[in-house]
Amino acid sequence: MPVDPQIQTLLDRAAGVPATHTLPLAAARTQAESRVALMAPPAEIAGVREVAIDGPGGQLRLRLYTPRDAGPFPLVVFFHGSGFVLCSLDTHDGMCRNLCAGAAAIVASVDYRLAPEHKFPAGSDDCLYATRWAAAHSAELGADPARIAVAGDSAGGNMAAVTALRVRDQGGPELCAQLLLYPVTDYHTPGTPSYAENAEGYGLTRDTMRWFWAHYLGDASEGVHPYAAPLRAADLAGLPSALVIIAEYDPLRDEGEHYADRLRAAGVVTALTRYDGVNHGFMFWAGVVDKAGVAMNEACGWLRQTFAGHR
Repeated sequence: MPVDPQIQTLLDRAAGVPATHTLPLAAARTQAESRVALMAPPAEIAGVREVAIDGPGGQLRLRLYTPRDAGPFPLVVFFHGSGFVLCSLDTHDGMCRNLCAGAAAIVASVDYRLAPEHKFPAGSDDCLYATRWAAAHSAELGADPARIAVAGDSAGGNMAAVTALRVRDQGGPELCAQLLLYPVTDYHTPGTPSYAENAEGYGLTRDTMRWFWAHYLGDASEGVHPYAAPLRAADLAGLPSALVIIAEYDPLRDEGEHYADRLRAAGVVTALTRYDGVNHGFMFWAGVVDKAGVAMNEACGWLRQTFAGHR
């Protein structure tokens, strides 16, 4: 279908902004942080605090979002995108607040190490460690250890999928759900039809994805490792139930769909929703783009329903 008019307005507003892969790293990071000012005010919650823990590579920050009402609450360990290289706890603060309020869950947002300063698998190591720490400290967080999910968008969706794999392969903790928002699930080569169809013109470009991967991996040969590209995993059985959300005008559309298909084929309860007319990252714009609000409501409703089945 045609590009959603509200998305087209955002694309028009961004016309002339340099593509991420054309910028020096510091400038690309500053540009990514600047979009926070354009986002709608997020949902109100009970409170936010940060903790610093001793992670695999030094101090690791988690930002903890608590919903209103009385706990213990479900727990969502959240990993932000973008591209293993950009963004921060701050760029995804609004998204985490919306998930916290909408899912009535504590959200623990993880400030994992970024590439290229920290190559694969440093970020994944942090995400796994933070998930285990949050599960082990669930009581003091006000969370229910029987209701833990991982979640993320884009490269954060990759981190969530990989964390679920590593938890299965490397000994817990028990997870009940994985929320994957337009996730990176495969290396850029050979690519999929959506990589070609949406190579440029819709925000995230094929060249930018190649730039991200080049920063993230120490060597292209690592692109086949299942903890870098979870679609390459030999077996997806035994993973927690999943909701995969994809966007029509996204280079990553097809790999997200393929991952959902493989999860289902492995016997994992999996829901897949494709939002037409929108592009990669559209859920940033809840409160600005109507379909972003619909998708956020779907994600939160799915989490609530899934958590209710694990009481």
